[in-house]
Amino acid sequence: MTRAVLSIGSNLGDRLAHLRSVLDALGERVVAVSPVYSTAPWGGVDQDDYLNAVVTAEDPAFDDYAWLRFGQELEQAAGRVREVRWGARTLDVDVVQCADSTGTAIARDTDPTLILPHPQAHNRAFVLIPWSAVEPSAHLLVDGVARPIAQLLAGLDQSEKDGVVRTDLALREESAGSC
Repeated sequence: MTRAVLSIGSNLGDRLAHLRSVLDALGERVVAVSPVYSTAPWGGVDQDDYLNAVVTAEDPAFDDYAWLRFGQELEQAAGRVREVRWGARTLDVDVVQCADSTGTAIARDTDPTLILPHPQAHNRAFVLIPWSAVEPSAHLLVDGVARPIAQLLAGLDQSEKDGVVRTDLALREESAGSC
């Protein structure tokens, strides 16, 4: 069994519906869902703001590569086109971190297909803020060391954090107004 932290985002089309499609596809595998945040685009490409959230999920049949394939299939189903790096997208599903059945984070840094944890997660408020909303005591491997995500978030520039704004939108009815 693996447990995955998935960062999901959309800034094209029906953004909320694209995010909800991830939860629909995960079904009973969902462990926790963050609130939905509006975030400024990252990477310097002129585009509309994103809706972002973090979902944690577990599946006894999934390894880390299965989570990657799952996310890519959802992106394809949403019509994602990869033309511009950091460009607009209907759906982005990033595998931020996976843990094995013992709870140990899986580290991969030599396979260009899947690097775990996500190599830029520790620099991105749009990942850390939603994740901290559902798992405030979570840790992320950074250079082989498990660091509290609260510590990583505290180390980010304030302008990066200010660009992540909680919305009143919810991916599930029970998450509306919670967290």
